[in-house]
Amino acid sequence: MNSMNSKEDDSEIEKLTQVASKIQNLYYKKLEQLDELRLEIAELKEVMNDLNSTISDKSFHSADEIYSKSLKTLKKKSYEDYFVEEIPKEQVKGTIIKRKIFSKEEGDEEVLLCVLNFIDMENIEIKFVNPELRAITEASEDFIKIFLKGALVKLKENHPNLDVNYEHLKNSEIIKLIKISNVNSIKAYDLITNKMRQLLTTKK
Repeated sequence: MNSMNSKEDDSEIEKLTQVASKIQNLYYKKLEQLDELRLEIAELKEVMNDLNSTISDKSFHSADEIYSKSLKTLKKKSYEDYFVEEIPKEQVKGTIIKRKIFSKEEGDEEVLLCVLNFIDMENIEIKFVNPELRAITEASEDFIKIFLKGALVKLKENHPNLDVNYEHLKNSEIIKLIKISNVNSIKAYDLITNKMRQLLTTKK
């Protein structure tokens, strides 16, 4: 009888663990949506500031023309122009290009593994969601082979000032955040993204 109760308890705990995991993944997705919303609000504020500045200068252009021009400038700055490497730094200050890496787990459920932020076209932050899931460390064989040698060592050749810092889970060697500074290239961001995707999706 005790054996049957024990199996039922284990089964119940497993179900509760799966529910907790799904709720946690949903929680992190909502946090990412909130970050994106904050970015959109910041962009709208920039449009309003441009409009207020134009009005203050007593422009003779029509309101429709001013509004249309501001939106085009914002769209251009937010997407296409950031992929041109010769952009002056003052034009990209405060910008963030965000990419997410997902993996399909059991039941074809998409799980958010990692978020890569390219800040000011110069700094990259790699945030691991649920770092324990992949348990990546600096001494991991796949980390050294795929990411360190496949991306960072190669980039160091053309980015001599490249600097890398790691943040770990408390009382653990598991990496929770990687900060890469002095990148200065969208191609470098592409390489880092691709190698991180390869690292996270490599089957153990």
